[in-house]
Amino acid sequence: MARTHAAAFAGQGRAWRTEEFSALLASGHVLCAGDADGFALARLIVDEAELLTLATHPARRRQGCARRVLAALEADLLARGARRQFLEVAKDNGPARALYRIAGYTETARRADYYTRPDGTRIDALILSKPLG
Repeated sequence: MARTHAAAFAGQGRAWRTEEFSALLASGHVLCAGDADGFALARLIVDEAELLTLATHPARRRQGCARRVLAALEADLLARGARRQFLEVAKDNGPARALYRIAGYTETARRADYYTRPDGTRIDALILSKPLG
């Protein structure tokens, strides 16, 4: 997961380390869908889920991997009682925003200058949400 995450987010900031993935998965509240080429992690608390990350290896992009992983994660979350999922996405991440729009997510808020790129550029985070079920 750490290798795929690093490849997927190259040039956008610090990738998550193996230890971070291990800690999240061991928490008991985090679900994972996908495989080494593409995966999504979400934290489920009662009936609300937060998409923590969705990463697709660059070699697998534009093949529907992210769409399948997101749909599988949402189905699992719904089966476990989630009624809504939210996420944050960088305003300048056009491909991710398009994926989420097609999947039915809408913008509900914005965090100004939330992300910092390696060159120091600040980017807004868009908060998106979607009712599940």
